[in-house]
Amino acid sequence: MKTLPLNKRGIPASRLVLGCMGLGGGWDREAITKEQIKEGHAAVEAALSIGINMFDHADIYTRGKAEQVFGTVLKERPELREQIILQSKCGIKLAEPGESSNVFDFSKSHILSSVDGILSRLGAEYLDILLLHRPDPLMDPEDVGEALQLLKQSGKVRHFGVSNMSQGQIKLLQAYSEEPFIVNQLEMSLEKIYWLDSVVSVNQQAWREQGMPEGTIEHCRLENIQLQAWGPLAQGKYSGRPLDGESEAVRSTACLVRTLADEKGTTPEAIVLSWLMTHPAAIQPVIGTVNPKRIAACEGADKLTLTRKEWYDLYVSSRGVRLP
Repeated sequence: MKTLPLNKRGIPASRLVLGCMGLGGGWDREAITKEQIKEGHAAVEAALSIGINMFDHADIYTRGKAEQVFGTVLKERPELREQIILQSKCGIKLAEPGESSNVFDFSKSHILSSVDGILSRLGAEYLDILLLHRPDPLMDPEDVGEALQLLKQSGKVRHFGVSNMSQGQIKLLQAYSEEPFIVNQLEMSLEKIYWLDSVVSVNQQAWREQGMPEGTIEHCRLENIQLQAWGPLAQGKYSGRPLDGESEAVRSTACLVRTLADEKGTTPEAIVLSWLMTHPAAIQPVIGTVNPKRIAACEGADKLTLTRKEWYDLYVSSRGVRLP
């Protein structure tokens, strides 16, 4: 396996990250419960048991309750804070009653107030990494740069990154920020393969239909930006979820994943994650489950080796059409 760009920067991040979006119950304003706190402890313990030391949050996850649950876990296990890497995101405003849509906000005031809220809910003095969650069409890169500088100077955030951004958006923000952007979190999985199709479809009609701007992956690799994959397990489509109504490509790929898992004496989850980690960009999957059994099923994914043929067999099966 390739060395993570985060590790190259001296950040001792694990190969896998636990995504904490599932903590805290529903996306409502109900108070967190003792049962949800118990679930938080179980998820954290399951992650630690397979070597995960990095935890991914966002201020919007279950409307802040995910961070509240995690903060309670840290309060009850204070020794953990210095043993783990905390990452969270800001920049999305969830729709309130009577509003028609979520909106994005990269204003200086919103970024600063969001971080204060994140730290309060987590009960933490600082974040290891803050990501800007989704591109804001109205963002002023100079305004963003000032906000990040203040967060760095105050000690509230140690490093910065982005999520769901193209190379052009990253370059624009970087031009106005003294702090390097060290992470780009993108949706990447056997199901979401735009990042690969944009590579193999250059100079073809199919390229026009790709969702991933050309050069995004390459830019991150050139600039030592950690590529993180959100949704890497594709909500279990290839690792045991019922496939009623799914396409033939999904069904055949799930079958191939199971076959490879049996051959290698591992789990389908490990195969799916290993497929991402086989890519030479040193992708860091952010697993979104907080179910301890499913977390445990991911163990050893970084130790697997897929051959070039096995990797391409999975890719082509997922595409559902042959390569050009």
